[in-house]
Amino acid sequence: MLLEIKDLSIEFHDHDAPERVVNHVSFGLEEGEILGLVGESGSGKSMTAMAVAGLLKRHDIKKSGEILFEGEGLLNAPRPKLRKYQGNDIGIVFQEPMSSLNPVKKIGRQVEESLKIHRPDMDKNARKKRALEVMAEVELPEPELIYKKYPHELSGGMRQRVMIASAMICEPKLLIADEPTTALDVTIQLQIVKLLQRLNREKNMAVLFISHDLSLVKRLCGRVVVMQNGNVVEQGGTQEIFDNPKQPYTRELILAIPRPVRL
Repeated sequence: MLLEIKDLSIEFHDHDAPERVVNHVSFGLEEGEILGLVGESGSGKSMTAMAVAGLLKRHDIKKSGEILFEGEGLLNAPRPKLRKYQGNDIGIVFQEPMSSLNPVKKIGRQVEESLKIHRPDMDKNARKKRALEVMAEVELPEPELIYKKYPHELSGGMRQRVMIASAMICEPKLLIADEPTTALDVTIQLQIVKLLQRLNREKNMAVLFISHDLSLVKRLCGRVVVMQNGNVVEQGGTQEIFDNPKQPYTRELILAIPRPVRL
């Protein structure tokens, strides 16, 4: 098992009364698997992903349970240990690339950042070569040209591909994609999903795909974990979940999928 989440709970303690946002969550992710983590806003899915990525703040939060990556415990690991995994074995793509990318740094420098941390022996030319390779892998047109551009000079879909390139540059074993298509139009959404499918197939890279869009989850994921109010309410094979949902909440999510209008 590549990733195991065991009895994970997360509480905020920055208010008068503690607020539990993730409640005894357990699921696993195999090497090379694509798993969908779904639910409405506030269901706890992104908070779970942040815990896996080691991005939760250290104060005013209580965490319990276990997060194991290849058997190594990450939930309460010290910062130096987490940095060995962040951007190296575990890559993450966020929802809105414009807020994640630095507007005053050129694309090439941002794509290369993880190499400077995790591949300190690589010189400038080797980093650039690898950046151009991974930009081509994510189907950015004319990587040499885009390498020299700033984020505002790119379309939303191209910026999201840059984010994927940045997450992929160290060839991670796990890619966390947290609502990576929300800000994109439908055509670009499908292109990003097909890109993730291809990268998963070619690299044998596991993907944790977090979304409230079940139509994309059905197209991309082999298994699904459904969260509501911080709890896992149902999990299983994607086809099984869609054909025979056992929980009312899952049925409501599936019924909410927009159906095409026939004219």
